[in-house]
Order: sequence, then C-alpha cells, then structure tokens
Amino acid sequence: MFIVDYFIFPGFLFTLILGGWGWWLERKLTARFQYRAGPPWYQNFLDIAKLFCKEQIIPEGANKPLFIISPLVSFGAVLLLSFIINASYLYTQGFAGDVIVILYLLIIPSLFIVLGGAASSNPLATAGASREIKLMLSYEFIFIVSLVIAIIKSKGLISLVGIIDYQREYGSHIFSISGIIGFILGVFYIQAKLGIVPFDVSEAEQEIMGGPFIEYCGPLLSFFKVTKALLYFILPVFIILLFAGKNLGWHLIYKYIIMVLIISVLKNTNPRLCIKDILGFFWFFLFPLGCIGIIFAIMGY
Repeated sequence: MFIVDYFIFPGFLFTLILGGWGWWLERKLTARFQYRAGPPWYQNFLDIAKLFCKEQIIPEGANKPLFIISPLVSFGAVLLLSFIINASYLYTQGFAGDVIVILYLLIIPSLFIVLGGAASSNPLATAGASREIKLMLSYEFIFIVSLVIAIIKSKGLISLVGIIDYQREYGSHIFSISGIIGFILGVFYIQAKLGIVPFDVSEAEQEIMGGPFIEYCGPLLSFFKVTKALLYFILPVFIILLFAGKNLGWHLIYKYIIMVLIISVLKNTNPRLCIKDILGFFWFFLFPLGCIGIIFAIMGY
C-alpha cells in the first residue's frame, strides 16, 4: 500500500507521466507556433529511456563524486516534492510549515545543477554554472516574494493544505490585485526555473552548448531530464495551489493546461535575454511589483 500511495500515486510515476505530458504539450505548441508538426506524445519518455540505456562516461579531470551525486540529489529533492505537493490536494495531507520545506527543496535542483557543472571541469559548463548562480539570485528571491503574498493573503498560514482550505472558504487569491501580482511573479519564476526562453541563458545551446549539462550523458543526464519532467508538473501545480486553489479535482487539469499554454506563449514571443537584462528585469521590475503586491495584500486587496 505504501508503494502504491507514495511511489505510483500520487508520487513518482503519477508526477512523471503528467510532467512528461506537460513538457510534450509545451513542445507541441512551440512546434505549431513555428509551423512544424512537433514530436509524438511519448517522445520525452523515449528520450529518457534511451539515455538510461547508454554508456555512462565521466570526463577526465572532473570531480567524480560531485559530478555523479549532483543529478541524483536533484532527482531526490524533486521526488520528495512530488510527495508533499500531490498529497496536499489529493489527500489533504500535510504538516505545519510544509510551504517553507517546499521552498528549500525547490532550491536544491538549481544548486546541484551549478555544482554538477562546476565539477565537470569544462569551461563552457563553468560559464553555464556561473550564469545559473546569477539567475538563482534573481528568480528565487522573486519566488519568495510571491510566496509571501500568498501567505499574507491566507492570514499567515504556512501550510499548503491550510492555504488551499482558506481559498475554498473565501475564494481564490488570484481574484484580487495582490493575488494577480503574486501569480504573475510565480509564472516568471517557473519560466526561469525550468530554463525556458527567454531565461535559458545558463544552457544557451547556440552559445555554450548546454552549459552545466555539456559533459553529462547516459543515465546521469537522464536523471536531470527526469527531474525537469517532474518539475514541469510540480511547479505549475504549486503556483495554482497558492493562487487558484479554490476548485481543484478535474479543474486542476485545465488550470494546468492553461499554465503550460502561458509558458509556451512566453517562450515563443520573446528572444533569449542576456544575463544583464534578466537581472534588471527581475530586480528592477518584478521585485518592485512584488513589493506593491505585498502592500496590497497587507491592505486586504
């Protein structure tokens, strides 16, 4: 019973299937924007399975322990996230302060992408890791501001189940000025966290050929891919729960599809930004906007 509840549903397989499907939907929409057919729905799963079947090569001169452990730790953190977040809306199970735990767990994948890139001893990977650090200093702080807005709107509750229940009783936060601002911050956080255009500067395949991932192949790269597929479901759902958590159940599916559509539109209507422009956008536009959102939340708007 433990395996069914916490590994298959609502754990790893459940999140992987929906995350992989969401990732495919984003790729399919991108293809349609570019007048292409796009990949079949199972392409992401085939890519992951293929990588697991390939030989694992570790670059000469790399810090092998750190190089190997980075994708595994990233995967483990996101796997734990899938248990916490999915159980909160499927089974209304959680614990006091789980929102803070979620915040810390979400930092781990990005941190170990940086460490894995730095451990590979490749100059392009080091450049990508350096860019990812700068991105983290931007989007993680904006996410905290978004989270603070949701907590203030929920009368100080720091339990995800409590925030969901509050919205069921009093209405979704997104139907308020501060809630809309918090939601907007959350959308841009997702875009940057997943490394999607216009915030894909740390990977930038045309410039640094994948950045932190350039030396990864085989099963270790597959763990990074699985982690990203899980995040494709976890991140949009978490933002939905924070700001549009009144009607869930089957309503969550169409809300998730709308989130994927927003991600795809942002990706296909904007060019890649350089790191200077990204920092300016997050710190000098989104952060002041978030401060305004916090003020409105305190005022009850």
